[in-house]
Amino acid sequence: MSGSYPHLRLQLALGLLFGTVLATGAATGAWGSEGQPAPLPRPAGVRLSGDAAARSWVDQGGDRWAAFYTAQQYATMAKALDGRYTGVGLWVSRSSAGVVTVSRVPAGGPAARAGVRVGERLLAVDGRAVDGLPVTETVALLRGAPQDAGSTVVLRLQQGRTVRQVVLRRELLDTDDVVVDRPAAGITRIAVSAFTAGTGEQVAEAVRARGAGADGGGILLDLRGDSGGLVDESVRAASAFLDGGPVGSYQADGTTQWLTASRGGDTRTPVVVLVDGGTMSAAELLTGALQDRDRAVVVGSRTFGKGAVQLPSAVSGGGTLEQTVGHYRTPAGRDLDGTGITPDVAVPPAAGPQAAERTAITVLDDLAAADPH
Repeated sequence: MSGSYPHLRLQLALGLLFGTVLATGAATGAWGSEGQPAPLPRPAGVRLSGDAAARSWVDQGGDRWAAFYTAQQYATMAKALDGRYTGVGLWVSRSSAGVVTVSRVPAGGPAARAGVRVGERLLAVDGRAVDGLPVTETVALLRGAPQDAGSTVVLRLQQGRTVRQVVLRRELLDTDDVVVDRPAAGITRIAVSAFTAGTGEQVAEAVRARGAGADGGGILLDLRGDSGGLVDESVRAASAFLDGGPVGSYQADGTTQWLTASRGGDTRTPVVVLVDGGTMSAAELLTGALQDRDRAVVVGSRTFGKGAVQLPSAVSGGGTLEQTVGHYRTPAGRDLDGTGITPDVAVPPAAGPQAAERTAITVLDDLAAADPH
């Protein structure tokens, strides 16, 4: 490959096949807290005293991404961003109507062993209804405190008209946020569910293991349902596909600060990024960088649209208030907050995840055939 996929050429090559398929993804609100690059300075923000005042300020809705965490919730979240957590091996998303649905069930965890399935509706946790609850609170109910490994939690689930109750035992689990497989001949899929500590290096290692410029196929970077996470890990992941240059920017103290990729990434292998309405924040930053720099073709449905820069601050009652202090922009200057990323090749969400994956593989095959190494 030449290292770029000009959008006009792509549209001409694929327009007849995909040009009329237009749709946007539903905003799922999958749980994940956003980290920041190390050099980001701490602005003044809103200063509040006491947990009650912080909760009240968040409830007023002036900052759509603001969140308040109890000490237990914040400890649980921090542990998850380090790559380990106490829980049942279950990820959830919430629709705009407040309906909570199982979005991911990692293999080998308590939920997977009990037969919990993606797409099931979560009605209650330990008898508490979760419809309308912030996703952070639902996750806190599922996970408990770090010392709660071995305790049980009761889930009420619904699939169609069938409602059932499942008892799960919490365990200390690895997040397993990067999974690598081969969905088709010559194609390496790197699926990233969240950008936790070490994720960027795992992506880079998967790219190196495949070998830059390997014959045929390409890399399918699957960011569907990726709830974001640590932005510096997203930048490290971008570096696996770029030879230096911008990944994005943010405003700090009235000046533009750039996030920059390391040099030496694989710029030859064809790349398709697969996204949906659950692709959020740090995952959108990565997607936007590869799209703006003509390094990848984006396939799927419109992403969530969270470009907020957030910083946590301690509250006197022991909790933590997370506030929006700015917005990330892509290398081309796009602010994704509230708009998300429009794929180069759109696949309606109603078509289902398998249809989106088949389309992505078709695009990779076409790219490899059109511009072989």
